[in-house]
Amino acid sequence: MNEQFKALLQDIVDGGLYQIVLSNPRKKGDSFAHKVKIRPVMIKENLLFQETVYQGTKVFHNNYEAGPMIDRIEAWMKQEFRQCEAEHKTNRAVVLVSKKGKMTVNRKQTEHPAARTEEEQKMQMSHNRAKHYILEEGRPVPFLIDLGVQTKDGKIVHSRYDKFRQINRFLEFIEDILPTLPKEETVRILDFGCGKSYLTFAMYYYLHDLKGYDVEITGLDLKEDVIAQCNLLGRKYGYEKLTFLKGDIADYEMRDRVDMVVTLHACDTATDFALAKAVKWNVKVILSVPCCQHEVNRQICNKELASVLRYGIIKERMSALITDALRAGLLEAEGYETNILEFIDMEHTPKNLLIRAVKRPDMDAEKRQCRREEANRLAEHLQIEPTLLRLLQD
Repeated sequence: MNEQFKALLQDIVDGGLYQIVLSNPRKKGDSFAHKVKIRPVMIKENLLFQETVYQGTKVFHNNYEAGPMIDRIEAWMKQEFRQCEAEHKTNRAVVLVSKKGKMTVNRKQTEHPAARTEEEQKMQMSHNRAKHYILEEGRPVPFLIDLGVQTKDGKIVHSRYDKFRQINRFLEFIEDILPTLPKEETVRILDFGCGKSYLTFAMYYYLHDLKGYDVEITGLDLKEDVIAQCNLLGRKYGYEKLTFLKGDIADYEMRDRVDMVVTLHACDTATDFALAKAVKWNVKVILSVPCCQHEVNRQICNKELASVLRYGIIKERMSALITDALRAGLLEAEGYETNILEFIDMEHTPKNLLIRAVKRPDMDAEKRQCRREEANRLAEHLQIEPTLLRLLQD
């Protein structure tokens, strides 16, 4: 193992470590870990390091002393992962392993804007401490300050803590799909129905400022005043490759390659038009939080379900769930590995669903055909004509 890497690990576990993240797995599949996070914890006055392993839909936790933890990290990087990011109170390091096994260690001295007192560090390392967020309290972020989520010294405004949690939850979804995005060329992202764009700004800040990606993001919305304000803020923050345009999802055409399409709360069938565009452009990643799923609610008719559908609120909720399940199945039919995940959004409903789809060119053709047939049978059985089904058939 690279001696420079060993020295780095020894330095950062000696004190002042915030977090280590191992990513970009060499092997894919639910039987292999796709991410590992490591953080210091205090248990019974002893400094240990908690390893959190993400494998498929499962999460495993183990605690180690410094020496065994270093051995574990070296083993992970030798056998399982190609990227290691370490954040320390005095420096930040990124370790990359090429396909030929060559390791490079990039280490940069940093002055953390919120140098923590000894007491604060103990609180941070408490085993029962609050969840670690990608955007941490104590690190001022311009758009969070303007949004009223943070004070100028980086503290979270108590009444805006739900918004802070929501933004971080969204960035966790982005973090999970990072290995899918190109690192050596511009990452192009289109955000349909961007609205006030706080999540769009969060995406740009995370990918460009924190992760070092060359990212180009276009936000699209119908409200001229919102677009003008977002462009003004983008220039204020120095986000040169963040642009907002007025336009309709159904009519928009992208000239260049698109790597990711994001659609958050595009109302009713606007979500379907955005998903169909993403499939047409063969994008690598789709993140969609649907909203106001009225179409199926107006159409659904099935005598076996009559005793359920006669109750308006039950019919509405069933229709929304059926709509999103159909969307997920249709995306799988187009060669996307698709999950439906829970998303925090206190402005609309206490809990929302997020559809995450990642393009898998090697997806089994038989599985894709099966998903397509399932969607057609369900639509026929419920006497519905979902917009996404029609658009993909066209």
